[in-house]
Amino acid sequence: MTFQDAVKSVLTTNYANFSGRARRSEYWWYVLFVFIASLVLGLIDEMVIGMGLLGGVFALATLIPGIAVGVRRLHDRDMSGWWLLIGFVPLVGWLILIYLFATPGASGENRFGPEPLA
Repeated sequence: MTFQDAVKSVLTTNYANFSGRARRSEYWWYVLFVFIASLVLGLIDEMVIGMGLLGGVFALATLIPGIAVGVRRLHDRDMSGWWLLIGFVPLVGWLILIYLFATPGASGENRFGPEPLA
């Protein structure tokens, strides 16, 4: 999956889709897009506006698709989306989530749908 396909998929067709599965590439391309866009908007905010307005609006606009792609990524590992809440545990929770998001998904069909690579 290419960068453009992943971002387009998450921000349009799967904007608030919490069912199904997401490939690793879909998740990580989306994370890269949000990271770069946040940096650029932060710089623009500092230079032009000076109060973080653009960054805040962007964060709100990408909150739901970010949660949705995270849930679908956990589904690919055959785990409930509720595991996303482990991120609220300081430090350890984020490390566990990064590990879960970076490891390959379950091969074949699971309870959340067919394998996205197929």
